[in-house]
Amino acid sequence: MSDIAAPHVPDVSVDDDARLENLGYRPQLNRVLGFFENFAVGFTYLSPMVGIYSLFILGVALAGPAYIWLTFIPLIGMFFVALVFGELASHYPVAGALYQYSKFSVGPAYGWFVGWFYGIALLVTVAAVDTGSIPYITTLAHNWFGANWDPTSHTTILIITLALLAIQTTLNITGANVMGWVAKFGVGVEILGTFGIALILAIHGFHHSLGFLFSTQGATHASTNVYGVGFGGSWLSAALVAVLAPVYIFYGFESCGDIAEETKDAGKKIPKAMRWALIWGGIGSLVLTAALLLAMPKSNPIKATFDGGGVPAILGQLSSGMQDFLLVLIIFAFFSCGSAVQGAGSRLAFSFGRDGALPGAGFLSRVHSRFRTPVNALITGALVSVVFVMLVYYQPSKNVHIWFITYPANTTALYSLVSFGVSGIYLSFLLAVLASIIARTRGWVPEGAFRLGRWGWTVCIIAAAYLGLMLLNVVVPSGLSSGRGLFNLDWITLSVMVVIAVVGAVYFLIARPDRKVGEHVHDTLEPTGAERHAGA
Repeated sequence: MSDIAAPHVPDVSVDDDARLENLGYRPQLNRVLGFFENFAVGFTYLSPMVGIYSLFILGVALAGPAYIWLTFIPLIGMFFVALVFGELASHYPVAGALYQYSKFSVGPAYGWFVGWFYGIALLVTVAAVDTGSIPYITTLAHNWFGANWDPTSHTTILIITLALLAIQTTLNITGANVMGWVAKFGVGVEILGTFGIALILAIHGFHHSLGFLFSTQGATHASTNVYGVGFGGSWLSAALVAVLAPVYIFYGFESCGDIAEETKDAGKKIPKAMRWALIWGGIGSLVLTAALLLAMPKSNPIKATFDGGGVPAILGQLSSGMQDFLLVLIIFAFFSCGSAVQGAGSRLAFSFGRDGALPGAGFLSRVHSRFRTPVNALITGALVSVVFVMLVYYQPSKNVHIWFITYPANTTALYSLVSFGVSGIYLSFLLAVLASIIARTRGWVPEGAFRLGRWGWTVCIIAAAYLGLMLLNVVVPSGLSSGRGLFNLDWITLSVMVVIAVVGAVYFLIARPDRKVGEHVHDTLEPTGAERHAGA
């Protein structure tokens, strides 16, 4: 989508390290990743398998099998976002992605808050993904070793998550090459776990015709909805909430930009990797979701699947050996997803630390002399994720009322925090897209290898509109008994977002990190752009 009619500007993508120095940074990380490795990190973070195995039952239970078509809404909406981020990544190929884009486009204070929301969301996501793998790990351990680990036990959750974090952190420390290999293997697993499982289920025999994919199976009526949620028979009302199931899947492609300083020819490869991670994530999601829907039990399909625990009820039709094979694939998909998210988060922490934006900045920005990875940032991020996992120990046995907010019984504090993993991502995405719009109003001219040209304004506005509307759909409180309450726990998601914003604001006002960040808003090829607005 480059614009051949654009005015002549300096080519900022001639040399990766030279461009980094134009932006005021000394190359420190190991630039060894090619296009496929960069794509693999974004794709395994997005992970169709992790998203679908976690959210399939919610989508089909709220809007019936027809919920599959809602996948196109976040897929198309996020494609516009990926175009905006691709243009920014091509112009600013710096570790830290959204933080750096916003810092250079608007100013240090604005960029710091984008990085704050995005960083917390990444740390929460690591905890969410690793704990999400536990039911599959305990099931496989039972099948292979006869172990009877309770997947709901807080101690089981903590021990397994600690083990996963230790392995992920060790692998990520040993170099970008290792991170790339884990991600590449994860891509293979995702292919087997989406297209392969779809083929296996088809060979085993589907129980429904294609027309089943256009039905609701009574999900829109409270009397026949397995959660007892009613939409008055309106599929559109149900779709407004059920769309959140695919919405919770389609992000992670932006992590391609987080590892920009370790990617060769970053200005050209990252925009393409972002788009392909999203496109193939969408194709894999549609294929796997369709196969799972068509393989649902023939009689009372939604209730039978719900009573059987979701996807396991469908895969349970296969032989025990095949089930174990699929469990291995699912577990590795969760593992590689968590590794990719951790890798992206550590590069953001490194980027924050290098700009002096956090306490212990020098410690966080330190790069290992041999591995050339931000070891301290990785270890610190892992420890913070452990703290988040510890929140599983708070789980009230009855509803807790705090003013007008009700904290629901039998809900762990970690589960409540996990909701910010999505709302925080959408908030930081929206702020980054708005940063691109603000930069355009100031006369910014993209100079990277990937440019939107005359379509820039249109793409940015569509991306911002999608993100803004969907963020509202994610956080708006509608009662614990509503369908949306299954995702955001009524006021809890919005409350967590407010708390994180207040904590960030308090730290910002006390420490004023923007003053340090302001010393790193520098672009020798754009002296009238970012530098002019460094104090914004």
